[in-house]
Formats: sequence, structure tokens, C-alpha cells
Amino acid sequence: MSGTAPSGFSLPIQTVEVAGTSAWLVEDHSIPVVSIAWSWPGGAALDPAGQEGAGAMAAALLTEGAGPLPAADFADALRDAAISLGFSATRDAFEGSFRSLTEALPRALDLARLAMAEPRLDPEAVERVRARGVAGARRVLETPRGQAGRAFWREAFPDHPAGRPSSGTAESLAALPVEAIRAAIARQLRQDKLLVTASGDLTAGQLRTLLPRLFAGLPAGAPPAPPALPGFRAFGQQVVPVASPQSTVVFGQDGLDAADPDWEAAQVVLRILAGGGFSSRLMQAVREERGLAYGIGGSLEVLFRHGIILGSVATENARVAETLAVTRAEWARMAEAGPTEAEVADAVAFLTGSLPLSFTDSRRTANVLLSLRQNGRPADWLEGRPARLRALTRERLAAVAARLLRPQALAAVVAGQPAGL
Repeated sequence: MSGTAPSGFSLPIQTVEVAGTSAWLVEDHSIPVVSIAWSWPGGAALDPAGQEGAGAMAAALLTEGAGPLPAADFADALRDAAISLGFSATRDAFEGSFRSLTEALPRALDLARLAMAEPRLDPEAVERVRARGVAGARRVLETPRGQAGRAFWREAFPDHPAGRPSSGTAESLAALPVEAIRAAIARQLRQDKLLVTASGDLTAGQLRTLLPRLFAGLPAGAPPAPPALPGFRAFGQQVVPVASPQSTVVFGQDGLDAADPDWEAAQVVLRILAGGGFSSRLMQAVREERGLAYGIGGSLEVLFRHGIILGSVATENARVAETLAVTRAEWARMAEAGPTEAEVADAVAFLTGSLPLSFTDSRRTANVLLSLRQNGRPADWLEGRPARLRALTRERLAAVAARLLRPQALAAVVAGQPAGL
């Protein structure tokens, strides 16, 4: 794979179909390692109200003992074969993955299947994972950043699971009965609606053989459809009082659907405005020119195949109002005039030239491919990306900036003791 912008990018993706499941595969036989990733739609969005964190608890418990193996024995089996296996529940998906040496692939398949089809949920494991989750939920709220993030999503999506903490709250986790965790597993881990990706020392024929084995024992049918994501609520500006010498600001606005033809143009605009490190306009205006904060940045966060523009900054309480004013001014300046030719050239060169860095090992490759599938991309999407990016003109990007960025609708949560707000 070449990493230079002019030469483009090529990643040979094979599509493997078996028993109603479609998988993407990138073969790499240079080292004897295999990575497989998979997901179902749903995740925390399927948690009933009052049972926030049920999916996250289920994900954590799948590797805490399965079938005849209690937690310690299951962990030993993974360690002894150098297998990395894990599950997670995001806002809109339930995901699993493993990485193993080629010679340990049969054992990895058996343990992953066992975890999904025969989780034990032993009482001591449930209480250990519960205690860890409760402690984590409390720890999040000990910082201004955690308070601001929690409030931002709650205000943006007040009547949807996306507005609730995907890993649960201390209160919901403490009260969660084991039956709710079993129900989360039963509704989520099904034979249908699976997305699978694989990378490494594996052929299409081998993948076709192992897929039925990996998911054997799961019930037929699909997970229930998660509730549709409503429109982002532009809630204005909210202050969450937190005793701290600094405030953290989480700011954002509605973005674009992943299928929008302006998606990649929006990524370029946002890199120039907020995501380019020291080269971004926000970093230049907030840090370099005024010294208001150590860092500031933002990007598109995707959930339910829809992008939300999300950014953050932390600064002294006395300087929050000025920082917000400068941020809104830069938002408006980009919306009104768009980027310069030099900014476009730099952003496109970075996005094209850095693309191969996402595929430096089998696990990263499988995970990136899974994200592409979750966003509905075709298998040849990556191959055409450099050319699409290079075709973007300054005029096109200025039009997209005007369409995308709405400074008056930029919502912000400030957690701390900001002066003058």
C-alpha cells in the first residue's frame, strides 16, 4: 500500500457471502495474525428507559466466563493462546472482535462463540462488573469534561436513547437486575443484521468456513430496530455548575447524513476549521493568537449513520466567554467565506496522504472496515476516496461550509464556574 497523496490508495477488499451473512476481507499473509470484527445495530439504543447500561454490562460480562469456563478459566484460556477478545455497546451498535495468531484461530473461534452463545453471568462476575461500572460512572461526573459531555447529549436528544449515557449511570447500574442483562443479550445477539469484517492471514475460503462456526448457537432473527434518531435540538447555551478553577466547554451542532454527497467535503471543511491540530483556524485564533486555551478541536461524530459536529475546549473560568465568542466568530467566518486555496491544498494532502495509516495492522484494518460498513459504504469507497478529495474545489467547499455551519445554532454546555455566563 502506498502512502503518498498523488499515487492514490488501494486496499483489495473481498466480499464473502455465507448463510445470509456478508463479510469483507483484506488478506495479508505477511505475518501470522488474524483479526475479525463484527456488529449488530442497536447497542445502548435498545436499553429500556431506567435500564441504561444494560447493553454495556452485557458486553463486559461476555468475557467473564462462558459455557463450562468460569471467569478465571476463561481469562486463562485467552491468555494462554494470546487471544484478544472483547465486546462493547456503543450508542447505536453492539460490537465484538478478536485478534489471534493464525495457529490459535480455532481456539479463538471457540471462545468467541462460547462467549456469545453461552455466557454464564455468574453472580460474583456480575457484581464485580457492576461495581466497576458504577465507579466509572461516578468518576466521569467528577470532572468538568464528564459533566459537560453528559449534559450536551441530554440536551441535544432529550427524548431519545442517544441523549442517555451509553454505559449507564451509577443509579441505573446499581439497580440493574441480572434478568435485564440476560434480556439485553437475548435481544441483541442474533443471527441476522450482522456486519462482519476480517483482515490478516486468512483466505476467503477459510473465512467462508469459519463464519457459521463463529455465530453458531445464536437465535434466529434480527435485533429489534432502534428508535429513529430525531433532529438535533439546538439548545443554545447551558451552564452546569462545577467547583473548578477551569471550565470545560462541549459545543456542537447538527451535521450531515453519512450518505450525503457533501460528506467528504464537510470533512475537509471541519479539518480546516477545527480538526487540523495547530493548523486549524480554531487553534490559531484561540491558542496561538490569544492564549485562551491549551487546545481546542472538533470533528464529526457519527451515530445512526448521521454526523454530529462535536468539539471541546477547556479554559480558565474568567476566559470562557471570550473563548466562546472567538469560536463562534471563526464558525461564522468559515460559513461566510469558506477556506482559502492554501488551506484546501493542505487539508486534502493530509487526508489523502494519511489514509494508509489507518491500515497498519490487521486489527485496525478490520475495525476501520467495520466502521465503513456501519455507515453504508460500498466496498470500493476507499479506493475512490483520494480522487474524490482531490476533485474538491475551493468554491465547492465554500458552498458546503455555508450549508453546513450555523454559528447561531451552535449549542454549548459549559461545566465549571464561568464568569459572566
